[in-house]
Amino acid sequence: MDKFLNGRSVLVVEDEMLILLMMEDILADFGCEAVSAASSVPKAMELIEGQTFDLALLDMNLDGVETYVLADALAAKGVPFAFATGYSNRDKRAGYEGRPMLNKPFNIEEMAKVLADLLEP
Repeated sequence: MDKFLNGRSVLVVEDEMLILLMMEDILADFGCEAVSAASSVPKAMELIEGQTFDLALLDMNLDGVETYVLADALAAKGVPFAFATGYSNRDKRAGYEGRPMLNKPFNIEEMAKVLADLLEP
């Protein structure tokens, strides 16, 4: 597997434990140095405020709670992120239409493409 995330730190915000574990494994395969995970908006906000990330994958909905406040916090810090969700592009709130999306269910190649696109200037 290509180690294109070698040395990178990634935030994953996901409330489905099996999906989170799969994402962590894939990120490790890509060479990711550190993966921080959160399954709630308060925990994710704590991580965003207290740490530095190279990239983030953000579920649009955590147990019924939208995560746009997290998207705004990541954008304000200049952290490239993509939504990882079962929703479609048309379900995004106005102002977020251009943000990359990793549609669930996804495969390794789709995740790699989204992450690689986030790293491009």
